[in-house]
Amino acid sequence: MFPTPTTNLATFSIIILLLLPSITLAIPFPSPQVRRQSQSQSSSIITPTQVLQIAPSSGTCVGAPYPDECRTAAQVAPILTSSFQKYGITSAAEKAALISLMAFESGDFKYNKNYVPGVPGQGTRNMQSPTHNLLYASSIPALTAPLAAIPAGSSNAVRALLLANDDYDFGSAAWFLTTQCSAGMRSGLQNGGMDGWEAYLTGCVGTGVTGERQKGWERANVALGVWDLQFRWLL
Repeated sequence: MFPTPTTNLATFSIIILLLLPSITLAIPFPSPQVRRQSQSQSSSIITPTQVLQIAPSSGTCVGAPYPDECRTAAQVAPILTSSFQKYGITSAAEKAALISLMAFESGDFKYNKNYVPGVPGQGTRNMQSPTHNLLYASSIPALTAPLAAIPAGSSNAVRALLLANDDYDFGSAAWFLTTQCSAGMRSGLQNGGMDGWEAYLTGCVGTGVTGERQKGWERANVALGVWDLQFRWLL
């Protein structure tokens, strides 16, 4: 006797049900923020489009609370490019961490001084402490003479020297990373993972991870190509 069509269909259905778990495991599911295998270097040019992806409100300075301090994405991009070249930063992951830090600390590049709670002398785009601003200013040959003329303890005057020049203002984050963070910390940051970024914030910058910080960092990793949005096989 030959099996009827109904019998064949029932048998096929049972086989499919038995195989379904293994088939499901082999289906590619979208996995956000999958890191590239090679991310040691990136394009040397930061574009306004990338800055806008990272700092969405940086397209305009209209309505900025401190108009003289505000810079748009179009203004910021070439300055960032210059600062990374000056301090030899080629890692896309490091650039992502630095730009997201500056964007967070300056309200998408709307200000460069600490207004809340108003710490005297604290500022530049990564909102450095007065102590680090003095170290940073001392590292810039062009500021040697004007810095010598400032009385000891005049932290606002030191900050003013740095803020008077956009290259100095936006270069502080790259200077800080390359002079104040350990090689091991930089290596971890270059991996593009959460652990390395968190270690950089807590162990070098001296702050912690918050939801808004992390969102900005994630946007930066996507904008600079550190992470790809692609499928990952779940095996």
